[in-house]
Amino acid sequence: MLGQSITRNSLLLALFALVTALLISGTWLLTRDTIAAEQRKAEERALLEILPRTLHDNSMLDDTVPLAASTPGLGLRRDRQVYVARRDGELVAVIVPIIARDGYSGDIELIVGIMADGSIAGVRALTHRETPGLGDKIELGKSDWMLDFDGRSLDDPAPAQWAVRKDGGAFDQFTGATITPRAVVAAVHRALQYADSQRATLLREPTAGSDSGDET
Repeated sequence: MLGQSITRNSLLLALFALVTALLISGTWLLTRDTIAAEQRKAEERALLEILPRTLHDNSMLDDTVPLAASTPGLGLRRDRQVYVARRDGELVAVIVPIIARDGYSGDIELIVGIMADGSIAGVRALTHRETPGLGDKIELGKSDWMLDFDGRSLDDPAPAQWAVRKDGGAFDQFTGATITPRAVVAAVHRALQYADSQRATLLREPTAGSDSGDET
């Protein structure tokens, strides 16, 4: 009797697990396209925040250069891509992803927009786990600290001053938080160095189908 009860419960449990698995799989299949579309829109918003449509006429999401996770200096956890902005086929700017692995609470994922002349169009933090009220001032919605990078370049400030003021550099640190801005400043500098070293690659001809001008 006891054995029959255990067998029946086991079968019911297995049936429940199977139904649950089917429901989860079905939900994923039904929503994956919607999720992918929403991710693309979010990615597009981040890119256009740095390089608005008025500056280019191509689709940055479709005009990209492969970027291996092993690329020195960028700290990437997986293969990524550099986004390219063009007007009339001419390179206007690129957006380089980079991860500062030396944040106070771990990785700080950034994108750095760099104009064709080597100056910075903008820097945005995509993800981080820095301390709320201190390190999270790298978010534009909480502080305008990130805007201090706008217009900077490898020569502005001088290479030795690409650091926070506490380290003798040109960039402010946050009150009570030095590690986070120190990590971000160093990462942005590395992104500039990468873009400068890869100009020949980034200035290549546009990829096929990259001139639609539609990023939706």
